[in-house]
Amino acid sequence: MSMPGALRPTDDSDVVMSCRVRLARNVAGMPFVGRSTHPQRREALEAIRSACGTAEATGSLVAAAGATGPLAWVDMPSMPARDRQLLWERHLISRNFADGDSPRAVALTQDERFSMMVNEEDHLRVQVLRPGNALRAAFDAAMAVDAALAARLDFAFHPRLGYLTACPTNVGCGIRIGVMVHLRALRLTNELEKVKRAAKELHLAHRGFHGEGTDATGDWFQISNQRTLGIAESELLEVLAARVVPAIVNWEREARRALVERQRLLVEDRVHRGVALLQAARLLTLDEAMKQLSTVRLGVSTGLVGGPSLDTINRLTIEIQSAHLRAADPSIEGDDDERAARARIMRAAFGVA
Repeated sequence: MSMPGALRPTDDSDVVMSCRVRLARNVAGMPFVGRSTHPQRREALEAIRSACGTAEATGSLVAAAGATGPLAWVDMPSMPARDRQLLWERHLISRNFADGDSPRAVALTQDERFSMMVNEEDHLRVQVLRPGNALRAAFDAAMAVDAALAARLDFAFHPRLGYLTACPTNVGCGIRIGVMVHLRALRLTNELEKVKRAAKELHLAHRGFHGEGTDATGDWFQISNQRTLGIAESELLEVLAARVVPAIVNWEREARRALVERQRLLVEDRVHRGVALLQAARLLTLDEAMKQLSTVRLGVSTGLVGGPSLDTINRLTIEIQSAHLRAADPSIEGDDDERAARARIMRAAFGVA
């Protein structure tokens, strides 16, 4: 039985918010980042930028990634702390990379579909992002970028082990394939354990909204492979794209159907309370705003409530983060100013002045 008025996008975007493929690579003959001095890290950075920063090189990389150029290079030490946090909030760099003080840089395209961190844990971390469930497209783009990079850089590679990386869990094909999923119904029906069990059995990691070491704020989870040694990139893609993601999407949709059929009034009450709070609040913490957005997203996905589109809700999860608020409004000083700005954004999104 289908949910009345429910959205059933062909790209599974009702459950899958985004997908990404990451590659870990190191330059042959250079010490790993964790064992190198600042001058050595500077040397690695310049070697990578020299090989990838020419107009011809950046053009081929951007084209391979299927992204919109140009590819902009930014030195992290010279970037203000707020701007580094902003990139972290947009899932373009890691927290450690944002907070470090060593020679390092990030290169990213205008549409943010393609980015590279230089001197994070490895010399090079490549990332391809796509909205919705477009894992195969993201994978193909990442493989094309990898080939373009390999034509310009000599990567550390062992004939038996594969790509050599700073962390043993990346040795082998050095790839992370993952999705950001919204599992509010599985949370409400106390069925998240089935996702965790499946993840454990299939050697997958499940993390929070901002990745490793973060909470699943608003019931958004990152699911990705953990195994990289002794398995081909294409095999990992099939595990995620053909088995894991379809199963998770199905479980979440079944949980939504069960909620609507068996506890419709309770779900409607939660959803409409969430809408009312976001329309009326004058002060909102990030945690509260994310939780209410999650509940409203469930209502929109099941057709129980109108309001902002899923794309708008996804965008709001980023725009209400601290650095984004402060970048949009330089007058923000303290926490109360930030909470007030977050509430204003929510009221505007929900049609209230």
